[in-house]
Amino acid sequence: METVSERDLGLREERLRRLLASVPYALLAASTLLTLVTHDLSRTRLLETLGLAALTAALLWVMTALNPGPASRPGLTAACVAVLVVMIAVLSARSVWFAGFFGFTGYVYSWQFLRGRWRFAGVAATAAVTVAAYMGGLPDPTLASVLLYLFFIAAVVVLVAAFSLLGEVTTEHSDERGRMVERLRETIRENEGLHAQLLVQAREAGAHDERERMAREIHDTLAQGFVGIIAQLRAAERAEAWGGGGSTPEGGGAAGSSVGGAEGDRAEWRLRVANAIRLARENLAEARRSVHALGPAPLEDTPLPEALAELTAGWSRLNGVPADFTATGPVRPLHGEVEAVLLRTFQESLANVARHARAARVGVTLSYMEDLVVLDVRDDGAGFEPSPSPSPAPEAGGRGPDGGFGLTSMRQRVARLAGTLEIESEPGSGTAVSASVPAVPREDPGA
Repeated sequence: METVSERDLGLREERLRRLLASVPYALLAASTLLTLVTHDLSRTRLLETLGLAALTAALLWVMTALNPGPASRPGLTAACVAVLVVMIAVLSARSVWFAGFFGFTGYVYSWQFLRGRWRFAGVAATAAVTVAAYMGGLPDPTLASVLLYLFFIAAVVVLVAAFSLLGEVTTEHSDERGRMVERLRETIRENEGLHAQLLVQAREAGAHDERERMAREIHDTLAQGFVGIIAQLRAAERAEAWGGGGSTPEGGGAAGSSVGGAEGDRAEWRLRVANAIRLARENLAEARRSVHALGPAPLEDTPLPEALAELTAGWSRLNGVPADFTATGPVRPLHGEVEAVLLRTFQESLANVARHARAARVGVTLSYMEDLVVLDVRDDGAGFEPSPSPSPAPEAGGRGPDGGFGLTSMRQRVARLAGTLEIESEPGSGTAVSASVPAVPREDPGA
């Protein structure tokens, strides 16, 4: 029984490695397909794009097949990564889809194949070309444009480094747990069959839970943070384009109007940049807290209802959508994990409203009952057709797929507390997300 369990675990890990190895090819294929669908390419341009994508796929295969040792052949690994970054730059110049999807491969391969400071150099080079693609080219030769460009490169480097180091720490912890399992196995030889089975199950569950926790934290911080930052950056770009693209007025009245409009556009640009900087700082702080396995920052010194009310107001200001928060029932402190699950479900639901719903109004209700706490997030947006099965369903709110991980993450968080997550929606009639969890009281530190 022990041998079969270990064999099954090895097969699962091997399948996971193969799946992760296929992700860069999937991202390259998706970027190429989106480019062909959304761009009206000439025959020559089409063949050039397909040829570059094929060469890039061949480069990925060579890097994976040869798997050059960074310690023994640093020159070869650096050359491979440099060529990959150049290919990302060339493809991103043809379509921003390559920067948005396939550019992620540059961060992963730079961190995997390089060592020391060269890791940061590879990540920074990848960020430079992808951010330039997002911004429509290199920044204008103005101080504000250059600083904004450098800020986003630095933010990407810091976030990628933070989560990559977090992954390495997780791997080290997993290896240490494996060594502890082996030492423990030696002490229970007399009952080898039963104990070995329990150990394999514990190891499986620990690795699975750790991967799920990491995936949820990355999705709730890094992914959502980047979505908000990109949205603010695009708005800032539009404001800058409107402010600097007008012709020189000739009349006095027209000049006054132009100056007033330019001032308004500059104010809008400053507001958007300030929002992007604030989002980057907040998500960087959350990433650091994730490294230390701490709870969400909004709950550190603030009760749950107040934290949700503040976040609702901040979300409303950021997205320009009226949002109301209401708390009902006898408010009382709950266990930290219960409050964290409700907060993350709230954040994910509002993030999907901002991305997909096109709502005119949002309502959030937190209801304290005798044995349950219920969080309801409602919007009057586009709605969707709910899927009959939870696993392939779209994200919470159902307003756009990103692989369905948002909905899966919320269901997993709520299920861990023996709670339920219900989603009601209909095309054109908005969406309602309801999370019910047990009202477990907070433990008394002095008890």
